[in-house]
Amino acid sequence: MKIPFVTSIILLIIFFFCSVWLALVLVSPYLVPSDTLTDLSGSVNVRDNVEQFKDLNTLPKIVYSIGDVECHQIKERSYFLNGNEMPFCARDLGLFAGLAAGFGLVTFIRIRTNPFLLLLGLLPLGLDGGIQLLTDYESNNLLRLATGIIAGVALALIIAQFVFVIQDDRKKAGDTARKA
Repeated sequence: MKIPFVTSIILLIIFFFCSVWLALVLVSPYLVPSDTLTDLSGSVNVRDNVEQFKDLNTLPKIVYSIGDVECHQIKERSYFLNGNEMPFCARDLGLFAGLAAGFGLVTFIRIRTNPFLLLLGLLPLGLDGGIQLLTDYESNNLLRLATGIIAGVALALIIAQFVFVIQDDRKKAGDTARKA
């Protein structure tokens, strides 16, 4: 079996951690008894659900506790697995999935594009979330998930661009030093 070409060890490591994190977020509702966590609605930067998490096993307790602080976890804006609300809302889940997919792509395929064009990938998330924040428009979970995925892929590609530039600069500096 041929080992695939890896564009960057740094991107491979980031891809690994993003994939593990996504897996933990997806598996956590199954590590909790069914119908245990049915409404985690709260606020960002606030530990709203400490009491609900106190009897959880260590792994789901950690993942849900991070979600409790970092995400609003509004019930209507979240998916449910195993009868449990997920630790993060649909948009955050999309971001995690998009980051894992984007880093997976650039780990094995070197993609070069203009970072300013990639910023356009953040526009759907900004528009959907911004309009929802400022008006009475209510998005749906499929759209939240999709805009999160698009933004996550765009962010991964933007970060990869910087990694590629740094790698190229380091290689050029090494080539120059060897010639001297």
